[in-house]
Amino acid sequence: MYAIIKNGGKQYQVNEGKTVRLEKINLPTGKNIEFNKILIFVNNSNVQIGNPTLSNIKIIGNITNHGRHKKINIIKFNRRKHYKKKQGHRQYFTDVKITSINSI
Repeated sequence: MYAIIKNGGKQYQVNEGKTVRLEKINLPTGKNIEFNKILIFVNNSNVQIGNPTLSNIKIIGNITNHGRHKKINIIKFNRRKHYKKKQGHRQYFTDVKITSINSI
């Protein structure tokens, strides 16, 4: 049994007990979160596809960790023009452990 959810403009496949690394969510660690944008729900041979989302599925996760990814370097360079620009970026993330997937 799994579902595909949409969060932060991206789609994630989730199972019960799986930890998913999402874009930053402004809730404290240990708090429960409910996902309401469920695109697909699969239970053995029973497949439900939302149009655009499903409203009869309830997915609950627990926020376990906040952090930042490794640094990526952005370099812009034009040869023979005396132009070089270097910039770094570290994206914030939130780890969420899926505790239950229920159909209502």
